[in-house]
Amino acid sequence: MSSWFDAQLFGQVFVTLLVIMDPPGSVPIFLSLTGSYSKKARNRSADLAVLTAFSVIVVFALFGQQVLLYLHVTLPAMQVAGGLLLLVVALGLLMDWASSQPALKDDVNVSMVPLGTPLLAGPGAIAATIVFARAVHHSREALALGAGIVAVHVVLWLTLRFSTGLLRVLGRSGVSIVTRIAGLLLSAIAVQLVADGVTKFVAAN
Repeated sequence: MSSWFDAQLFGQVFVTLLVIMDPPGSVPIFLSLTGSYSKKARNRSADLAVLTAFSVIVVFALFGQQVLLYLHVTLPAMQVAGGLLLLVVALGLLMDWASSQPALKDDVNVSMVPLGTPLLAGPGAIAATIVFARAVHHSREALALGAGIVAVHVVLWLTLRFSTGLLRVLGRSGVSIVTRIAGLLLSAIAVQLVADGVTKFVAAN
């Protein structure tokens, strides 16, 4: 085993965050929210969404426990809040509430919320990051944690960037269908997040 890099911790961080953040699963929602954008705006949205997710994960890796303790916020409470926010977005996709809003005006907002957080950097990813951060006691472990986080976000960025090619294949009508399906799936994810959060909150009290 290398004395300067913990490969086992790197593998655990990479696989765990990759499964939780689910890059392929974010593609339909990304296309639904950015389908009316120009190619340049869509690429910018992908960049900003991944940068937002990366920033959130890094902040919680460094200061997660302190932030939650200072604000007196529990992880179940964050989970419920994230689920409610995703539910609002899901209803917007199902009801096509966003179709009348200018795409460029909403570009930054959509990229940061809900794409960057809580969709990519959601309660599950934040909780996992905090748990991994607790296991860091030496520089080799800190390096492995940082490398794992960076590697996952590189995969996320590549997935969102190359997903724009699907837009040409699907066309506008295809994106409209994907939007409805994504809204349904996202609403199910949101309800599950709220249910899990409430269950953990009740169990803890």
